[in-house]
Amino acid sequence: MSSSEQKQDKPGLLRVALSIIAALFGVQTERNRQRDFGSGSPATYITIGIIFIVLFVLSLILIVNWVLP
Repeated sequence: MSSSEQKQDKPGLLRVALSIIAALFGVQTERNRQRDFGSGSPATYITIGIIFIVLFVLSLILIVNWVLP
């Protein structure tokens, strides 16, 4: 393993967020999926994924309540 690969063992918050958004929309590439499963903690991906889903559902509720007063 090269030194650049060792520095990328733990993904940053932005990389995790972008990866989760891509996965939620179903456009995650195989290379990125392998990278995600090979590095980082599953708990981080699960926690941020749940947060994104809750925010998505809340935003849908707010939009529906705004459109249908």
